[in-house]
Amino acid sequence: MKNLIVVSLAFLFSSFVLAEEQKTTLHIPSMNCSMCPITVKKALENVKGVSKAEVSYDTKQAVVMFDNKQTKIETLINATTNAGYPSQLKGEVSDE
Repeated sequence: MKNLIVVSLAFLFSSFVLAEEQKTTLHIPSMNCSMCPITVKKALENVKGVSKAEVSYDTKQAVVMFDNKQTKIETLINATTNAGYPSQLKGEVSDE
């Protein structure tokens, strides 16, 4: 019984250790009103692995904290796009 508990705790702990929280910034140029960030934030928070999303209408950006073992940046971009607000990584913003 002790061995089972020790193995279970070791497995649980290793899962937390392997998870890596990442921070990324998305540029969302199509936000055109003060209500848009609410929709974008909800869309991002509904993605599995997202722990925090801060969306700004003024900067037209979303700063997202997420577990890279549970989701990918492409999934975050798809979430905003599916909510009606296409986005891209801040560093990949074109001047067009």
